[in-house]
Parts: sequence; structure tokens; C-alpha cells
Amino acid sequence: MDRIYKILPKHAFLPIFISLFINLNAYFLSRVFTSKLNHKDLSGKLDKDIPFVKEFMIIYMLAYVVWIVGYIVIGREEKSICYKIFTAEQIAKIMCLLCFIFIPTTMVRPHIMGNEWLDIFCKMVYSSDGVLSNGQFIADNLFPSVHCLESWVCFRGALKSKRMGNIYTVIMGICTVLIFASTLLVKQHIIIDVFGGVAVFEVAMYIENKLEVSRLYYYFENRKQKRLSNNEE
Repeated sequence: MDRIYKILPKHAFLPIFISLFINLNAYFLSRVFTSKLNHKDLSGKLDKDIPFVKEFMIIYMLAYVVWIVGYIVIGREEKSICYKIFTAEQIAKIMCLLCFIFIPTTMVRPHIMGNEWLDIFCKMVYSSDGVLSNGQFIADNLFPSVHCLESWVCFRGALKSKRMGNIYTVIMGICTVLIFASTLLVKQHIIIDVFGGVAVFEVAMYIENKLEVSRLYYYFENRKQKRLSNNEE
């Protein structure tokens, strides 16, 4: 455990666990309510003009690596930054859940005809990232884009980081822009989804700054310390 704590301090485990728990529920629990609903396609003319570039599916999937790095960096920051960023992220995810339930959206994905490895890879992502309806997988849980939300969280964490330098911030910013572009170029999202992903986090950060919901982490931490002290006595 000591080796793990060198990578990720103890105070980061609970926020990250809660973030992952809310994420799973926001993404999959929403389908319990929306799988039978009529999903709306909010695509505009500009969205339809964006080409499908299958090579960007690699960047789309590499986003998970960026998030792991970004989460570890945020977790390694001092408690005030770690708790605040993750609390805002959790509020944003709850907002996503509500959007997924009350604004169910979909979009038309391209029909991939090729059989090269990248074509097969794209088909696999499409089939795994959708809900089965009328015998076919349809895209769902699009607005706001969780892909863009998570990437923006990591970038905002980089901006607030006191441990990492400007180079890391620039790299994370470039990665974020590329991930935003990938969601559009592989036809997993439309433009409004990208802006929605950014907007929900900024609204959530505003709520956190006003209400300081992150104080709950200090409360639970103090209770845990008191419990340990009582046991030692």
C-alpha cells in the first residue's frame, strides 16, 4: 500500500471512488429510464458537414489514458484543490444523469463498410457504446458529452495544479482539444454536446464555490480520525 500511496495519497481515494460510482450510475442507470423513450437528434447543418475521420477513434479511446493521468494529478494536489475539483465533477455528473433522463438524445452514425482493423475497431466502439432498440444499437446519453466533461475536468485541474508546471498544462490543453475534436470526427457527438460537457462542469464549479459542498469530505475525514483515536484509547 505504501507504493500506492506514493502515487495517490490517501485523501484522494474516496473522491475518486465516488466520482467513478456516480459516473457508472449516470451513464448506465439512465438507460433504465430512457431505453424505451423517443430519442431526439439535435444535429444541425454544421454537424452534418463535419466529415467522419476514423483515425480519430484512436484519440477518442486514448482519452481514457488522459483521464487516468489527469485524475492522479488532481488527486495528488493538496486537499483543498482535490476535494473542490472532484466535488464539482460529481455535481456535474449528477447534472448529466438528469440531462440523460429528461433530454434523451441520439444521432445518426455512419455505416462503416470497410473491414480494415480500424473499421472493425470503430464498429466495436459503436456496438458497445449504445443502447439496443428495435434490434439495433443507437447512440444515447449524448448531451452533455461525458468524454468532453472528463477531459475538461482534467484541464481545469491542470490549471489549478500547484505541483505540475506550465508544460503539463499545455499538454493537457492540447489533449483536451484533440479529444473534443475526436468526439465530432468519429461521430460520437455533435457540437452542442461538446459545449454541454464544458458548461455542466463550469456550472458545477460555480455551485461548489458558492455552497462549498466539498466540506463534506473534511467532515467525514474528521469523523474517521475521531473514531481511530477512540479505538486507540
